[in-house]
Amino acid sequence: MNFGNITDVPGIKVGNIENLEALTGCTIILTEEGATCGVDVRGSAPGTRETELLDPINLIDKVHAICLSGGSAYGLDSASGVMQYLEEQGKGYDVGVAKVPIVPAAVLFDLTIGSPMIRPDKQMGYLAAQQAKKGPFHSGNVGAGCGATVGKMTGPENCMKGGLGSVSIEFGDGLVIGALVAVNAVGDVRDPLTREILAGPIDPETGELVDSLVFLQENVTSNVLPGTNTTIGIVAVNAKMTKAELKKVAQITQNALARTIFPVHTMNDGDTIFAVATGGDTYPVDFIGNMAAKAMEEAIIVAIKEADEVAGAPSYKSRNER
Repeated sequence: MNFGNITDVPGIKVGNIENLEALTGCTIILTEEGATCGVDVRGSAPGTRETELLDPINLIDKVHAICLSGGSAYGLDSASGVMQYLEEQGKGYDVGVAKVPIVPAAVLFDLTIGSPMIRPDKQMGYLAAQQAKKGPFHSGNVGAGCGATVGKMTGPENCMKGGLGSVSIEFGDGLVIGALVAVNAVGDVRDPLTREILAGPIDPETGELVDSLVFLQENVTSNVLPGTNTTIGIVAVNAKMTKAELKKVAQITQNALARTIFPVHTMNDGDTIFAVATGGDTYPVDFIGNMAAKAMEEAIIVAIKEADEVAGAPSYKSRNER
């Protein structure tokens, strides 16, 4: 049964903050008591922090928050604000003389919409962490999805609005799997069942949606500005899992991007998926991974369908309301 959002997973809180004039923002996923975490970085233009720490061979196995942000590499600064907030709450990895909050982060590029000179910073990260809570929150032009766009294969001027989306799936034995994603892809986004293009490049002459794969086939190269995209997200589950198992869950979850975004994992995307487990019973990795991918598919569609038109970038809603 599908319901709610990622905060339905025990141990997960979410805080969103955005600047609606600059069209950028950040999304903080708090796991204050610590959650085991893995990551898969699949795109070729990533902007990340602390992802090497999540390699199964490395020491730290629990994180206290995940920061997803706009602002390109500048937006990584917002994770410092999350660290400050968690330190004030006495949360972090105990090193004897202090508790060091572990806050991996990933960013997307949204500087071509709104103001490129205003990016998520330490203060924005702090405020997002401070207001993080369980319960409902808006999707679409929210948090890290505030300035997200999709469908830039024919150039950024022909794009549509992306956004933030979240869903959860509840199972009868109390297991809950949640997904949250900020969709900011080079490619177009399609319904995984019908293959209908929901959002993508708009032909300026006809107003129709362009098939990005057909455009690439016919033109060999695209009009994408280098490194100006990226879909970033997280899946969470109240189960007991190791870092190695969660890395595999994150890898499997990337299949959701491959089933909804065309093309995906390009040289101009930094697609990154985190996977966290807050503890509970043990389940097979294949089961958790594939159910997480299912949740992520639905979260991607929510992100597109809930986005609003801004700054000349039409949305799925605005095109279908005409």
